Amino acid sequence: MKNNVLFLLILVFTLSFMANAQRGVRIAYIDTEYILENVPEYQEATSQLNDKADKWKSEIDAKLGAVEQKRKDLSNEKALLTKELIEEREEDITFEEQEILDYQQKRFGPNGDLFIQKRQLMQPIQDQIFAAVQDIAASRKYDFIFDKSSEATMLYSAKQYDLSEQIIRSISRTAKRTQAQSRAERRAAEQEELVPEINEELEAREKALEERQAARESAVEKRRQEILAAREAKQKEAEERRQQILKEREAAKQAKLDARKKATEETDDASDVTSDTDSKTEEGTEEVKTQAQLIEENRQKKLAEREARKKELEERRQKILEERQRVRDSINNNN
Repeated sequence: MKNNVLFLLILVFTLSFMANAQRGVRIAYIDTEYILENVPEYQEATSQLNDKADKWKSEIDAKLGAVEQKRKDLSNEKALLTKELIEEREEDITFEEQEILDYQQKRFGPNGDLFIQKRQLMQPIQDQIFAAVQDIAASRKYDFIFDKSSEATMLYSAKQYDLSEQIIRSISRTAKRTQAQSRAERRAAEQEELVPEINEELEAREKALEERQAARESAVEKRRQEILAAREAKQKEAEERRQQILKEREAAKQAKLDARKKATEETDDASDVTSDTDSKTEEGTEEVKTQAQLIEENRQKKLAEREARKKELEERRQKILEERQRVRDSINNNN
C-alpha cells in the first residue's frame, strides 16, 4: 500500500514538475499529531473522553464481577435447588451477562459511543486544519501539502517547509473570532477572512446517524422491557410452584407426624390396659393398685427371688463341701 502511494506521489511530482518547469513546484507538509497536541480544546476534550471511557470500563468490570459471583453462588447452591430453580437462575445470569455485553458493545463497539464521540471530537479540528491548509495553499501558491503523520512515508522533510505552526496560529485566530464578545470584536471578526467550519453535509449525516442510533436504542429498550416482563412472569410462576411444593411437603410431613402420634397413643393405651389387668387383686376385687404399691410389690418379689437364689447357692456349696469331706475320709480310711 505504502509503495503504491509513494509511486503515485513520484508520478504526480514528475508530471507537475514537467507542467511547471518554468516556475518550479512548491511543496510543504504538516504534522497533524503535533497540531492536535497543541490545540488546548482538543486536549481537554480528549482528557474528558478518556475519563469517561475509564468510568465505563470500571462499570462494566464491576457488573461482570457481580455476574461471575452469582454464577459461583449458583454452583455452590445447586444441591439445594430444584431443576426448575437452577434453570431459572442460569437464565437470569445469562440474560444479565448478555445485557452487560450489549452495553459494552454500545460503549466500545465499532459504532459505539466512544467511537462516535472521538469522531465528533476529531471532525471539527480536522475541518479547521483542512480549511487552514486550503487557505495557506491558496495564498502562498503551494502545489502540494502533505501530512507527515499519514500513511505516505516521508523519508526526509526540511523544517522550513513545515506549516504546522502556521496551521495552529490560524486555528487560534479562528477560535478568537468565534469567541468574540463585544460588537466591535464581532465586526472586526466579520471583516477578516473566515475559515469555513460548518459542513452541512456532515451535519446531515451526523443527524441521520443519531436518528438511527435513537431508533435502535428504542428498539433495544423495548425488547429489554419485554424480556424483563417475561422473566418476571416466569419468576412468579416458579415461585408459585415452589410454594405449592412446600405446602405439599409440609402436609405430607404433618400426616406422618399424626400417624406416628396415633400409633404411640394406641401403644400407651394397650400398656395401660395390661397394667390395669395385672393390678387386680387375687380375690377378684376391682380395686386398682397405686403406682407406689406396684413398685413395692415388684421390690418384694425381687427380694424374695434373690433370697431364694442365695439359699440355693448356699445349699449347693454345703453339698460340695460334704462331698469333698467324704472323699478325704475315704482316702484316710484306706491308708
